[in-house]
Amino acid sequence: MNVLEQAAQVLHEEAQAIEKLITTLDSNFTEAVNMILNSKGRVVCTGMGKSGHIARKVAATLASTGTPALFLHPGEGVHGDLGMVTSEDIVLAFSNSGETSEVISLLPSLRRIGARLISVVGKHNSTLAKNSDIVLLVEVEREACPLGLAPTTSTTVALALGDALAVCLLDRHKFTPENFAIFHPGGSLGRKLLLTVENIMHSGEDNPMVYKGSTVRDALFVMTEKGLGATNVVDEDGRLLGLVTDGDIRRGLDAGSNFLEWPVEDMMTPMPRTITKDKLAAEALHLMEKNQPRPITVLPVVDDNKHCLGIVHLTDLLRRGIV
Repeated sequence: MNVLEQAAQVLHEEAQAIEKLITTLDSNFTEAVNMILNSKGRVVCTGMGKSGHIARKVAATLASTGTPALFLHPGEGVHGDLGMVTSEDIVLAFSNSGETSEVISLLPSLRRIGARLISVVGKHNSTLAKNSDIVLLVEVEREACPLGLAPTTSTTVALALGDALAVCLLDRHKFTPENFAIFHPGGSLGRKLLLTVENIMHSGEDNPMVYKGSTVRDALFVMTEKGLGATNVVDEDGRLLGLVTDGDIRRGLDAGSNFLEWPVEDMMTPMPRTITKDKLAAEALHLMEKNQPRPITVLPVVDDNKHCLGIVHLTDLLRRGIV
């Protein structure tokens, strides 16, 4: 076989193993989901070697989708880290053979602690399976490794089962994108779902603003000082009347030499699009993009009484990774 043929064979064998797993799913899987759902503790995932890597990944997936979970290295567990396991916890142990000595060594202490045990094993009559409250069988006919030695198909199937477990729990926890964002504040989804206009707007001394009756020259000075390419126009009570942008200034220069002395309200855009500070930053981007007849780069921020609180610029959204 050439390289591509061999790669295709590995993928085919592993896909077949997952498809076979679908046909063997039974009430044990349902019981495992319900046990975790009804638990007041965490899911403690453990495994050694390649199974340990799978256990660590499943723990991370569970934790990020609404099921409190952690990884316990079995070698460290028998030397004191079992102290992190409580009677309220559920241990999810991964071992293809079900005879991994480091994992088996945990069993007496887990029983004394009172934690319940779900095993993900390839042998139903193994020591680990016989000592588990629930057995999730992931038996494979052979490894994709041509030597039949390196964990390949067995770890793929175990990982797929862990993903299925996490997704079923996610659904029953009624986990939402907003929940996901809370656990992923550094990701793009987290930024889009958690960052509000208040977090990024220019307010206070940084809010470019001129009062009704000011001249275009006054507006130009404010725009230059604040560096946002626009200024809000407000009445004596601070309510928003309009918006002046650098584009308005450039177009107005064709009107004559006394243009800079015009009252600013004669050339502002009255009643521009606005947003409130509690809205998501992603919504501000949406308003900017859908503005007709052309997209805009600035958006005034107002309260319910139209008092001008600040302004949001497109570059603020770019800088925060909203775009």
